[in-house]
Amino acid sequence: MFGVLSASAFVSSHLSTASRLVVKMSAAGTTKPQISLDHIAVKPPSHPTYDLKGIIKLALTEDAGDRGDVTCMATIPAEMEVEAHFLAKEDGVIAGIALAEMVFSEVDPLLKVEWSRKDGDCVQKGLQFGKVHGRAHNIVVAERVVLNFMQRMSGIATLTKAMADAACPAYILETRKTAPGLRVVDKWAVLIGGGQNHRMGLFDMVMIKDNHISTAGGVKNALRSVDLYLEENNLCMPVEVETRTLEEVHEVLQYASQNKTYLTRIMLDNMTVPQPNGDVDVSMLKDAVDLINGRFDTEASGNVTLETVHKIGQTGVTYISSGALTHSVRALDISLKIDTELALEVGRRTKRA
Repeated sequence: MFGVLSASAFVSSHLSTASRLVVKMSAAGTTKPQISLDHIAVKPPSHPTYDLKGIIKLALTEDAGDRGDVTCMATIPAEMEVEAHFLAKEDGVIAGIALAEMVFSEVDPLLKVEWSRKDGDCVQKGLQFGKVHGRAHNIVVAERVVLNFMQRMSGIATLTKAMADAACPAYILETRKTAPGLRVVDKWAVLIGGGQNHRMGLFDMVMIKDNHISTAGGVKNALRSVDLYLEENNLCMPVEVETRTLEEVHEVLQYASQNKTYLTRIMLDNMTVPQPNGDVDVSMLKDAVDLINGRFDTEASGNVTLETVHKIGQTGVTYISSGALTHSVRALDISLKIDTELALEVGRRTKRA
């Protein structure tokens, strides 16, 4: 029966020196099953070079170093099996369940994981929403890496859900302001939270920003150069141009009316003006949207918060992008506990469960 490690169990299952080895990422001689994405509630965004499994291995190696978990090897019998439960310590949207399964499988393919919730579901403070059972040593080795991914992803998903609901009928997007090396993970969490992905990187969308415009000598020159480049290289991909003034919006529309262009979206940057009372003035943004009049998709950027996003969404913009979804992540408090009764008792004492 799975449960908390007892002193008697430790004595009867004492470790020999030879058995206190660095934990391998997989059981010796075991063929690791391939991770199937078919059952995943929300699939990760695609990327041509990103190695999600490599990121997991890097995170585990970062934790294990060159010795492995010395505390586990000193305290936990190698063959001891337990059951540990996932516990939500606050309300939010859970994300990273599929990734957690990948981590557990990488550490030990024999660990059995069960969930009562799926990615994108809401959890309430105090809820036990999943469990893992198998060798205690391997569960504890995987614990922090699993929680680091899940807490970050759930924090992103929770804020995204709130922003996406408030932004309606506009769609909420993240940006490239992601943690280095975690681009796909962060953007996956946005999808789980009900947002949509902006471009994945520099390769999958032409995005003409202020520095490109300044270097090219103006917004028309930048657009002309992009259209020529795509034509010459037989490329077909979305094109977005950033505008900072109504004059630049006029220039873009004039260019588009006189030339064949690949342009698909116009960004309206910082046209949401913060007010001293904490409110925002969206009149400039609304004027720009009316000027474009549906000829191109529009994207509002700048001064987007949970407090302002609803007002921005009512202007008629197609998309609202917010770097805060991923660059200012507040992790959702989640734990993985073997002794859940004690964990809940402590949680009640500290008002965290």
